[in-house]
Amino acid sequence: MKQVLFTLSAISFLFFASSFGVLTDGEKTEKTVTNSKVVWKGYKVLGSHEGTIDISSGSLTFDDEQLVGGKFSIDMTSINCTDLEGDYKGQLEGHLKSGDFFDVEKFPTATLNITKAKKSGKNAYNIKADLTIKDVTKEVSFTASVYGSKATANIKIDRTDFNVKYGSASFVKGLKDKAIYDEFDLVLDVEF
Repeated sequence: MKQVLFTLSAISFLFFASSFGVLTDGEKTEKTVTNSKVVWKGYKVLGSHEGTIDISSGSLTFDDEQLVGGKFSIDMTSINCTDLEGDYKGQLEGHLKSGDFFDVEKFPTATLNITKAKKSGKNAYNIKADLTIKDVTKEVSFTASVYGSKATANIKIDRTDFNVKYGSASFVKGLKDKAIYDEFDLVLDVEF
């Protein structure tokens, strides 16, 4: 009889605890990113340029269907400019890959590791992540949407935080209309 009462008590506690959110250790699952698209956009005084960059590997971690983490490796050698053609396209891509900007020969991979994901709406999350570019790691904050098997995020990055200072009016005086703004945008659109 004591065994039956103990078992019923344990079952009741588990039901009560899970009903009121007392239990927090749900089943964590890691979902590999399959199809993905990353668009970058950089700005200068007289306009902007945009293109794509590849995610070489990535995954998102969920705890009971809620996003709790993730990690991405970004292939910096894949920087592609989509708003130019011909020689201008090749020149810009080559310059972005050079030591003036991302020095992809020396630093071929960048990483983004989600350290905190807090639900802020039905499909929305406030994210904190460690971004590493050129072996410099900085925390970035952004919002992300997760719906079904897709996730999207818009991230604004200050390139000078990662020692990418070429053409920055913050470091080089007198650039006038040749200045390149410090912040650029990344738009991630992934499936898992």
